[in-house]
Amino acid sequence: MKFGLALVGLGLLAACSNDGNPDLMNIRSSTPDEFSILPNKPLEQPEDYSALPTPTPGQTNRADATPTADAVAALGGNPDALTSDRANAGEGTLLAHAGRYGTNGNIRTVLAEEDLEYRRKNNGKLLERLFNVNVYYDSYSQQSLDQQLELDRVRNRGVWTPAAPPDPERFE
Repeated sequence: MKFGLALVGLGLLAACSNDGNPDLMNIRSSTPDEFSILPNKPLEQPEDYSALPTPTPGQTNRADATPTADAVAALGGNPDALTSDRANAGEGTLLAHAGRYGTNGNIRTVLAEEDLEYRRKNNGKLLERLFNVNVYYDSYSQQSLDQQLELDRVRNRGVWTPAAPPDPERFE
């Protein structure tokens, strides 16, 4: 009887323990992310103070950090094209070819709804759902591409594929 009570008490005491990593106990989610802080660009003295643009309170200024635009400029691109909705000169043909059958503005929403409906219809068997077995790859197996068969087809057409993955069945 005493042994049983001691065992239950030990079990209750063990349930109160903290299983968290002691090295991570002092990390709080309310602290600032030091990697998201970007330093401002250095201040520059303008050549002519009368040529300065009018201040725009609450908007960006010339000393604000713009890492994406700076990277595009460093790689030889046009950082002004990042903010415009128009395509660059070289993208016009590509966009015209991609949209030759029409485009759907809410394609992501449509695809998400169709995917959800497909996965509901192919949700797995009763025991797979009961034990929460991932049936994602089984659901889409009919739509998956046999990469080795496609690789052979492309190589037979003379396309050079130097970085193709090896066939796992050939190296067993």
